Amino acid sequence: MKHNITLIPGDGIGPEITTAAKKCINAAGAKINWEIVNAGEEVNEKYKTPLPGHVIDSIRKNGVALKGPVTTPVGRGFRSVNVTLRQTLDLYACIRPCKTYPGIKTKYKNIDLIIFRENTEDLYAGIEFRQGTDDALKFIDFMKPYAKISTDSGISIKPISRKASERIVEFAYDYAVKNKRRKVTAVHKANIMKYSDGLFLDAARKVAEKYKKNYPEILFEDKIVDNMCMQLVQFPENYDVLVLPNLYGDIVSDLCAGLVGGLGIAPGGNIGEKYAVFEAVHGSAPDIAGKGIANPTAMILSGVMMLRHIGEYEAAGNLERAVSKVLEEGVSLTGDLKKNPVTTDEMAEAIVEKI
Repeated sequence: MKHNITLIPGDGIGPEITTAAKKCINAAGAKINWEIVNAGEEVNEKYKTPLPGHVIDSIRKNGVALKGPVTTPVGRGFRSVNVTLRQTLDLYACIRPCKTYPGIKTKYKNIDLIIFRENTEDLYAGIEFRQGTDDALKFIDFMKPYAKISTDSGISIKPISRKASERIVEFAYDYAVKNKRRKVTAVHKANIMKYSDGLFLDAARKVAEKYKKNYPEILFEDKIVDNMCMQLVQFPENYDVLVLPNLYGDIVSDLCAGLVGGLGIAPGGNIGEKYAVFEAVHGSAPDIAGKGIANPTAMILSGVMMLRHIGEYEAAGNLERAVSKVLEEGVSLTGDLKKNPVTTDEMAEAIVEKI
């Protein structure tokens, strides 16, 4: 069976690592027809938007995309392409595995964590008021009976809904059941944000109670997010599946990537009822773009996740084993992983030879 997959090269190092991933995925044995479309800074000039409509249309048509990193301006310019994609396509579940591989230098061994991050709301919902605008001042005036807010404030609003909270926890539990995981930990700050994080925690507890009837072997607990960060650094072996609201999930998944060797080996997937977009967790690294030195591992492992999603389990296993062998041998690695490094393309070729 041939699969039609949307490929979004992105910008910065995106084109280099997506080319490497495409080469490895093709070699793994899956039959894929790639439909290449682009998003980001380059197309922003041409289409007056970083996310042209034909990109969304391609994903809707094919159902699945592999996406390179896209630069998001800090404090200016266009909204995040990643956030817009997730909200437009209702890719409510962000999955970020963090796993140690032999050959990667890290302070920890035998880490195998899966982070499930709610992807559509929280502070990433994009409900913001710029400092000094009429809307900001009206909001501040409206809030006078409830809270004193300085008139020179910029404001972001954090919505947390029961529906979104329940479905991300259910998604995490379904994964735990199918993959025989041992524990689900819900992460929150409900001690302070009682009506947003408190709702998330209440929803998580109710979902856990429902699953406990049929799967009593899967433990459930909850952790306050700051304590969770400390626990992960001290005792990461105590944790398995983590489920979090959007912002905490973003932060904690980077922390967990640090436990296993860094963002260069951290894959990710964004999944909804109809569509899925797979991408490396790291950013576009424009400072090294075009130099052929970027680590393609996270992008390739995101391809492994994609292959499993479309039912190409044999190809996924072949590719992940090949990546693991190259990492363990420690010879054909990029500069973030070893001295005397090889290029992005040379590392991809080494992985292809191991398939």
